[in-house]
Amino acid sequence: MPRVARVVVAVLCALGLSVGAGSSAGADSTAGGDLKVAQTLGDRDLTFMLRRVTGLPGPLHVDVFTHRGTAAGTLRLGTVPTGASHDRAAGSSAGTTTSSASVRLGSTPGSYSAALDIDRAGPWELVVDDGSRTARIPFVVPGQATSPPELTVFGGFVTAGVLMLVTLFVAVRARRGAWALVPAGGVVAALATAVTAALLSASLPMPPEPGGQVDATNDNVADPYAVVRPVTNDYSRPPVSLETGRYPARAAERGTLRLSVHDGSTGLPADDLVVHDGALMHLLVIGPTGELWHLHPIRTAPGSYEVQLRLPAAGHYAVSAEFARRGGGIQQVRSATGLTVADGSARGGDPALPAELAPRGPGERTVDGVPVRLSAPSLTAGAASTLTARVGDTPTLQPWLGMVGHMIVVGPLDKADATSPTRMGRAAQGAPVWAHAHSMGGDMSGHMSGHSAHGMGDAPAHDMAVMDQGDEPSASTSGSMSGLMPLNGDSPADETVAAYGPDVSFVYTFSRPGYYRVWIQAERDSAVLTMPYLLHVSPAGGAK
Repeated sequence: MPRVARVVVAVLCALGLSVGAGSSAGADSTAGGDLKVAQTLGDRDLTFMLRRVTGLPGPLHVDVFTHRGTAAGTLRLGTVPTGASHDRAAGSSAGTTTSSASVRLGSTPGSYSAALDIDRAGPWELVVDDGSRTARIPFVVPGQATSPPELTVFGGFVTAGVLMLVTLFVAVRARRGAWALVPAGGVVAALATAVTAALLSASLPMPPEPGGQVDATNDNVADPYAVVRPVTNDYSRPPVSLETGRYPARAAERGTLRLSVHDGSTGLPADDLVVHDGALMHLLVIGPTGELWHLHPIRTAPGSYEVQLRLPAAGHYAVSAEFARRGGGIQQVRSATGLTVADGSARGGDPALPAELAPRGPGERTVDGVPVRLSAPSLTAGAASTLTARVGDTPTLQPWLGMVGHMIVVGPLDKADATSPTRMGRAAQGAPVWAHAHSMGGDMSGHMSGHSAHGMGDAPAHDMAVMDQGDEPSASTSGSMSGLMPLNGDSPADETVAAYGPDVSFVYTFSRPGYYRVWIQAERDSAVLTMPYLLHVSPAGGAK
């Protein structure tokens, strides 16, 4: 029997290997990463971190990060399933709050946490209520589904293991050894099927990602392979239109700006905006004095957003919104009309801009008590330029919206408009170039590396510069981004990590000569600093 014993051991080993292989490929381990969403909720600028749900049912941990000057108070959080399903019972709870919790915000900047219960995979909304307004943040809890190739591999190895036992039994008990060739042939066929499926699975396209590439439902989130087979279709969608509601508030009064986004082809509300650079929507507002607001409106209903403003000066304000549409890429849409704010005082007069917010050229200045030095040599149209701002003198910058630094570029402008204390909003309204560039580097050693600019229009695919249609491409370089990029599946650093800088560098190509207004933003000591500059870009060839 020694020979039979050896065969039995070999069969058991094969079965063990097949079970091990099946368990490692038994489910798609994509459980979704942490979701970071900035929200301008009333007077509070908050960042919500929705931690990944690692098991179902299980807790959804929500961290709320506050900045310096954030008022203390209580936020009420709730989770609401929103997905549709062909199964009436599965979709019966859509729109109903299933779990709730409260977060008490203190007056000290930091992180405040709460936990809510999630009982199923699918699309959800996190409802945030501060007592006077309600924000709805969409998110998706992915299910764990086994892909068809993995099922084939698993089934092939299990079948081969079972047939090997049958082969052993037939070889021992049958009088004719030739009978053992029948199950043995099945073993070979099962192994061939499993190996072929394993080799081909790497070349098969993944199914479209629910919530990322296609609209999420309970069905396609739970099993995207069963609902949508792997295809290579283009999921692009048309641009959206941005409409601003009436803004009745006067200068220095608090007012609510309501915005709506509609599908460019159907005219229906576009409720497929996805989180991009840490927010559903980035709203840029430039006032008549040149002051910049970088805000993140809350989503109140499908296609509807709002933000509270207290605009200090009378005059015209240019408005632009940046967002990413599911399957439609990054878009920056400028309001066709902007806002005109009436004077709130009886005496009128030109608005005054604080001295530290006045635009200056490269060099040293102080913003909010922090010394800043901008270096911007060789600003020539059509050539890549490096702009480096040293913010403070220690590597204590914090990531804001997932980046160490942001740079907003508007121009070219007439010099009189670029330096006027009352006409900047009107000039920005018709400026040919609006751009939003990022400095993403950071090895937490005081040296910045790796820069990115987000773009549309003529920008190449690898330059992600957010610009208006017809804008020229900006340049970008790649480099080490170990300080901010996630490693081994971990999440990138959040705003509690103050270990970057003090240098914040950008590589950008000014497409045309002239005067540009530039705002650089970075977070330090839990406060977002906005540093305004006026830069002159020379024509190509060195002409003045």
